[in-house]
Amino acid sequence: MHLEEKTLTSQNVYEGPIFTITHDTVELENGETAVRDSLLHHGGVCVIPITDEGEIFLVKQFRYPFRTVTREVPAGKLEKGEDHAACGKRELLEETGCTCSEYIYLGEMYPTPAYNTEITYMYLAKGLTFGKQSLDPDEFLDVEKIPLADAVKLVMDGKIKDGKTQIVILKAARIMGI
Repeated sequence: MHLEEKTLTSQNVYEGPIFTITHDTVELENGETAVRDSLLHHGGVCVIPITDEGEIFLVKQFRYPFRTVTREVPAGKLEKGEDHAACGKRELLEETGCTCSEYIYLGEMYPTPAYNTEITYMYLAKGLTFGKQSLDPDEFLDVEKIPLADAVKLVMDGKIKDGKTQIVILKAARIMGI
């Protein structure tokens, strides 16, 4: 049982539309018990759209927990059982009005593995076609286009704080040779 914990009890303490929180008691490898609170989440997808000229689209939106506007790549949460590739394409279209002819899977990340089950699936979109943005009724955001190299600088200078956006920008820059 090295580096494993056995769940002894689990209780749902909150169930909402986006996540559930459990309060668990676990047995540690030394036989002692500990408490673990977990946020159960269906996951999400982020997409970095890159133009033929090496520019990317970011969205600016207000993030309530931090009470500030953030810069992020287009992203959204998965519905239970939803295919992450399809979700990413949907979010790309809704938030930026873009569709793509090339859609490259960049892997997955665990944003906060200490207490959250969320997995974020990352994609790179190329061969962009531009249409009309179609935001959800409770979604308000601005789209900005910047060179990928400038986005890397923003990440390295600490100006982009969102984790998924930092990772996907750096991955895309590596792939694109920047």
